[in-house]
Amino acid sequence: MKQWIKIERIPGVLASAYEKGTRMVIDSYYSHVAEEIAAHLPGDAILDIGTGPGYLPIEIARRSATVRIIGIDLSRKLLDMARSNAAKAGLSDRLTFQLGDAGRIDFEDGSFDMVISTGMLHALKDPVKVIQEMYRVLKTGGEAWIFDPARVSNAVDRHKWKASLNLRERFFLKLFQLSGLHKPIKTYSREEAIAIIEKTDFKDYRIAARNNEIRIKLKKA
Repeated sequence: MKQWIKIERIPGVLASAYEKGTRMVIDSYYSHVAEEIAAHLPGDAILDIGTGPGYLPIEIARRSATVRIIGIDLSRKLLDMARSNAAKAGLSDRLTFQLGDAGRIDFEDGSFDMVISTGMLHALKDPVKVIQEMYRVLKTGGEAWIFDPARVSNAVDRHKWKASLNLRERFFLKLFQLSGLHKPIKTYSREEAIAIIEKTDFKDYRIAARNNEIRIKLKKA
């Protein structure tokens, strides 16, 4: 039987190729998600889990003058890119990016008004543990929004993206693909998502599935 592995961290050698793909969908994906989040903010303290190069926090901060966002990721290279992107956008005073494990979030209980995550759920080895950590760091009345898999890959012009890659990026991407170990992206069904959530302390939640993306919105009572 094929033994898949779940990749919870973008390998460093693929970070630049990944960043190029996400940059291409700022207008078509991240800006729309940011609009939705900014219109429903329960407070100003936000944690973005699996922040990558930081494009979603940047788009949210552009739409809210008071929001402060901390983005965590397991990739040091992507975090460096996120800090650089925030500085270029003039938002470094309200955006912080740091190394962090979603399964062991390094913040005290009740630290955030909102926790967000896009395109990460399908890659988690223990989604129950991660969602429970979201619950722990949320303030009472706070919300966790999980969109997965983010429709980034569908929105990317793959021909344009591949054309943008340099020789090194193409080599490591091909090597990664040939390894044959990375589990293909699988969208959780509504029933599977409910089964995961019911193993956590969240009791108030809404789930919507559309265009091969599942959107989970949870509230800490």
